[in-house]
Amino acid sequence: MNKQDVELLSEEVEMLMQERTTLLKVAGAAAVLISHAKVENLPHEVVESAEKLSEALNALREETLQDALDTVID
Repeated sequence: MNKQDVELLSEEVEMLMQERTTLLKVAGAAAVLISHAKVENLPHEVVESAEKLSEALNALREETLQDALDTVID
């Protein structure tokens, strides 16, 4: 692997780490939102989307979800 390849790979890894950070913030905010939502208070049209979001959050590994929550909870 030459120097240019190493630099490109390093840039790609940095970009992926920034993207991970952004996605963790989104997931953390979504988890907090869902944890405060009450189905009886949501419009019917929103309930299905909230359930899908909840299922997606529950599919995350516990460590990943904790990392996500840590990004949004002080």
